Amino acid sequence: MLPSQERLVLFSKRKGFSPVRDSIQKDDMDDPLRHGLWNALHVCIWDGNEYSHYSGTFQSSNLYGLFQCYWQNLFKIPLDNMPNYMDSVLTRLRETYYKVEWYEVYDFIEFTAQNCPEELSDSFVSFCNHVLENELSAYRFVGKQLTDITSEEEIESIEEAIKSSTKFTGASEHLKTSLGFLSDRKSPDYRNSIKESISAVESLCKAVSDDPKATLGSALKQIEKSHNLHPAFKKALSNLYGYTNDSGGIRHALLEEDSISYSDAKYMLVSCSAFMNYVLGKVSEKS
Repeated sequence: MLPSQERLVLFSKRKGFSPVRDSIQKDDMDDPLRHGLWNALHVCIWDGNEYSHYSGTFQSSNLYGLFQCYWQNLFKIPLDNMPNYMDSVLTRLRETYYKVEWYEVYDFIEFTAQNCPEELSDSFVSFCNHVLENELSAYRFVGKQLTDITSEEEIESIEEAIKSSTKFTGASEHLKTSLGFLSDRKSPDYRNSIKESISAVESLCKAVSDDPKATLGSALKQIEKSHNLHPAFKKALSNLYGYTNDSGGIRHALLEEDSISYSDAKYMLVSCSAFMNYVLGKVSEKS
């Protein structure tokens, strides 16, 4: 009997070989993300439809003003083109939603958050943020506005570190594995992603210092002497490493906690990638 597909974490995901831009959805939107955001609309907005007890007509719905805003201010088409029945309006909206480009979907959900009935907006924003995090979107609602949580510079930093560290096999593998843990949309492992990020830096520094038994601290001292490593960067990296290794760090107390989030793991991956790029840059200047 074949194992359940839901339980499989395939090689490319474990090793982080999927491109960063495919893992973090910044310039596109896959079907699970699009479906999830539509479900947020369905559960939090459409199911919040209420009619006046007096007339019970479509025009008395608490969503009628939102639909008019769609036609007038978002789609910019004549209001007399809007159907006269709720089901017909939702059918038209669904057809449009699944035809438009990924960035227009974000326009649609942001516009909805800003123009829906006030009593529905908080649950809608919360539902959307849950979907955006689960599907590794590069965006989140802050208030009622979508903002970048993963910038182009951060993505480029991760990509550059993976590419530039290829000749340092251990460092490259740790970084790829960190990305794999972070980008597994079914069962992300933020704790191990953080551990792999700092292990990538540790592995690189050992390789560059040509001392496989060195601690990160001693390796940094050697790199500082031979490659003019700026003391401030050395101190920052040492502090970062200390955070993950002291009695209150990731490798100790947090192993038994559930408080580590996507933001924590992404911060460590981006920070460690930046440090690696800096060290690799200093090495290339000497070669």
